[in-house]
Amino acid sequence: MSEPSSRRPEAFKAPVGTRDVLPPESGRWQALVAAFAQHVGRAGYGLVQSPMFEEIGVFSRVGEGTDVVRKEMYDFLDKGDRHLALRPEGTASVVRAFVQHRPATPWKVWYAAPSFRYERPQAGRYRQHHQLGVEALGSADPDLDVEVIALLWDFYASLGLRQVELVLNSMGTTQDRRRYVDDLRSWLVGRIGELDPADAEKVEAHPMRVLDSKRPTTIAAIADAPAITDRLSDDAVAHFDRVKDGLTAVGVPFRLEPRLVRGLDYYTHTTFEFVSGALDAAQSTIGGGGRYDGLVESLGGPPTAGIGFGSGIERVLLTCDAEGVFAAGPAPIDVFVVDAAGGRHARDLTLELRRAGLAADRAFDGRSMKSQMKSADRSGAVLVAIVGDDEAAAGTVTVRHMDGDRSQTSVGRDDLVAHVRAAAGR
Repeated sequence: MSEPSSRRPEAFKAPVGTRDVLPPESGRWQALVAAFAQHVGRAGYGLVQSPMFEEIGVFSRVGEGTDVVRKEMYDFLDKGDRHLALRPEGTASVVRAFVQHRPATPWKVWYAAPSFRYERPQAGRYRQHHQLGVEALGSADPDLDVEVIALLWDFYASLGLRQVELVLNSMGTTQDRRRYVDDLRSWLVGRIGELDPADAEKVEAHPMRVLDSKRPTTIAAIADAPAITDRLSDDAVAHFDRVKDGLTAVGVPFRLEPRLVRGLDYYTHTTFEFVSGALDAAQSTIGGGGRYDGLVESLGGPPTAGIGFGSGIERVLLTCDAEGVFAAGPAPIDVFVVDAAGGRHARDLTLELRRAGLAADRAFDGRSMKSQMKSADRSGAVLVAIVGDDEAAAGTVTVRHMDGDRSQTSVGRDDLVAHVRAAAGR
């Protein structure tokens, strides 16, 4: 019989295109989501949580002609032979929830959720990435477009971002879009030999996807392609004019871009993106969205207007780094309890302090006083509460301030909570 191998099994790693977010970086994520929740909550948006996987039709029905659905979506058969897909974006799942539950309108919700796309990983974009977003359903009022766009503009500003530009376009009504697609297809067919081959194959079935191309050959070939804004109906023009006037009135500057069509099939009327001048052009889009007045019907619901946006957490924080803003970290520890008298004092005091609403931590495993003080330093605690044999016998705690001259004082154990609260400004 052979001897069992002493070799350790190969360590697992996170899958390609994913990453672990660990403390203290995760504290910054937490702060970003909290700031977003507070910001959109002031405008009446409530949190919605939807499944990270759906029946595949939820996504294929709303983006059949897009690379998101055709090439990038993670789909699978479950053990009951149901064809499911991991969520590639946030809007379709929220709209499915609206159709299923029929809440009162206008229905204004926000989410912070992972999305999954099988694509080449790049700066700030992973195969599992995370989005902040809002959706507002039940109103076709162009002033709602202004509210949604201004929400995202003001959120970026609240983080300290200054090198952000709003790019704006209109897709018109569903009928406008259909007419434009026919015109664009005819125009592209006449220049199909000038397009990159990967884009040429889209011309017949999905000509608007060609306008989305980032390939230099195609970009040059479509420079004088017809613009949808030249083919808008009177109603679409009036809607777009109201949006532009509203953004100007509330102080949100924008640049018109007639080639902006976004990456999914469901958009009508207003479409928009926010781009950062602090990032490389290939990764400069940090958020975007638009109106989708036909999406609810395509998922089996009644005619219902809607508009929303999504903004990637990873990309937003990358932009904050590039501009040197929003350096938020984990919440500070108010007090670190050092126990050189057996450990039970640290056990009891930390629980008492936490129950009083203070942030408290301690060391474990019977470590030495010196080792515990090193841990207290690393924790960033404002105060250290020290219990040795003398303090334990006297029913006191030595409290040391960790800034300035590191002054310390002795307080009664029963007075510790009040002392820490006053010293920490709680």
